[in-house]
Amino acid sequence: MAHYAFLDENNIVTEVIVGAKEGFEGKDWEQIYGSFKKQICKRTSYNTYEGSHLHGGTPFRKNYAQIGGTYDVKADAFYAPQPFPSWILNQETFIWEAPVNDPGDKNNKYSWNEKTLSWDLETM
Repeated sequence: MAHYAFLDENNIVTEVIVGAKEGFEGKDWEQIYGSFKKQICKRTSYNTYEGSHLHGGTPFRKNYAQIGGTYDVKADAFYAPQPFPSWILNQETFIWEAPVNDPGDKNNKYSWNEKTLSWDLETM
């Protein structure tokens, strides 16, 4: 079993499905599913994140596709929607990063403040 993402004319992911394993019966499932839906179809790996395979396998298209995310044709990579206007897309991992590193404090929870471009400690 494999996962496939359907793309609109702007390479935005509109749907992700479970389908046949790549190469099953010697068929090009991206082409078959794409023709059926009349959209571009790209296989995506549920186990790929930040360009690494979670179980030591071969990473595939940088990240698992998600609805509303984007497929970068040149990089052959999926990435999520931009969470905040100030965040920058890492061109190696295709993960959005804040312009300021998070505090790295595992004992507290922080949230991004777009107005101040800083991390705020969440209080209860």
